[in-house]
Amino acid sequence: MEIKKLNIIITLGLVAIIGILIAQLLWTRQAYNLEDKKFNQKVNIALLEVVEKLSGEQTSFIQSPVQNVDNDYYVVNINNEFDPTILEYYLKTEFTRFQINTNYTYAVYNCHSDKMIYGKYISAHQETSKNKTINFPKHENLTYYFSIRFPDKMTYMIGSLKFWYILTFALIIILLVYVYSIYTIIQQKKFSELQRDFINNMTHEFKTPLSSILLATESLNKQEIVRENSKLQTYTSIIINQSNKLNNHIEKILNIAKNDAAGLSLKTEKILLLPFIQEIAETMQQKNVNLTIDLNIDNNTYVIADKFHFTNIIYNLLDNSVKYCETAPHVIISTDKDSKGLYLKFKDNGVGIPTKNIPQIFDKFYRVNAKKNSEINGFGLGLFYVKKIVQQHHWKISVENNQNQGITTTLFLPFSK
Repeated sequence: MEIKKLNIIITLGLVAIIGILIAQLLWTRQAYNLEDKKFNQKVNIALLEVVEKLSGEQTSFIQSPVQNVDNDYYVVNINNEFDPTILEYYLKTEFTRFQINTNYTYAVYNCHSDKMIYGKYISAHQETSKNKTINFPKHENLTYYFSIRFPDKMTYMIGSLKFWYILTFALIIILLVYVYSIYTIIQQKKFSELQRDFINNMTHEFKTPLSSILLATESLNKQEIVRENSKLQTYTSIIINQSNKLNNHIEKILNIAKNDAAGLSLKTEKILLLPFIQEIAETMQQKNVNLTIDLNIDNNTYVIADKFHFTNIIYNLLDNSVKYCETAPHVIISTDKDSKGLYLKFKDNGVGIPTKNIPQIFDKFYRVNAKKNSEINGFGLGLFYVKKIVQQHHWKISVENNQNQGITTTLFLPFSK
């Protein structure tokens, strides 16, 4: 079901971005056409003003004297002779007035030589004009006329619409990034599924022989010959203890793999905190004779939590305090309240954590690179599991080093509103 939802979201997102991109391209094309039409209108009006000033107000035309022969080429009919110098002056004046800020060339028809005489290449951004030789075609049925061409019209149009082109380019980049992100997500999802399947298969394959080892060892431990021999009892006890540790690690990996696949399902209930933690503390002290746990918890303090997972949280925190301690482990568990919620603190006398490594200790498979860690078995999953359960309960967890020795781990349980 999750894969179908992901595919639907990916498809809808891709269709939406492609639709926006197509719409943007159509708008850009429409904007270009409108800008081109606007440019032609301004050029026509400007040239009509030039014609009026060159030929005089009394001159009349049966049709418009300005003909748009090509996209960037205009022919202007004049009924009277005119001076090319005056023509150039009027062209500059009117084009400036109508804000036609692009380069252009003009040529004048000489009726005596029956040829088009090239005028000038006039640049809108330079003080001096360039001298170029450009051929202008001769037009029939016109006696006094001049032609004008805009060789850089395309560049000018693109420059006037640069915002539209930048926006279109940005949308194309967004589309490419989206496609690459989707590809990366799919690849990562495949990798995660492969990794989860591998862990599941591996741990299941481990559990079968491990269960056989535990059953055989427990049966062996009940034999009279083993009971009478202290060395054999020691050896079987080591096998049982180490097998139980390995079994706990395997169960932890299986639970995390299962939670990653289907998510956690919490069954919350009201838990009286003091007797609950006291029971866990006594169990831990039975396994670790040197462990000392002091409880500073109010008798009437309770929490709303999943009993199974909350037990695992406390067990993991206490277990870390024992494992990462070079002396007799001593843990102080206390509570504090304010207007926002309840603070459950675990203060130990362990080796501590380098400050720079504290942000990473809740990452999956992360272990601080320290001498003590090489002596301790583990996969770096305990605190990752704790952080995940804390987040599922909508709590917060933080770790800080004590001033003298060890660390203090704080669980913040906000009051429900």
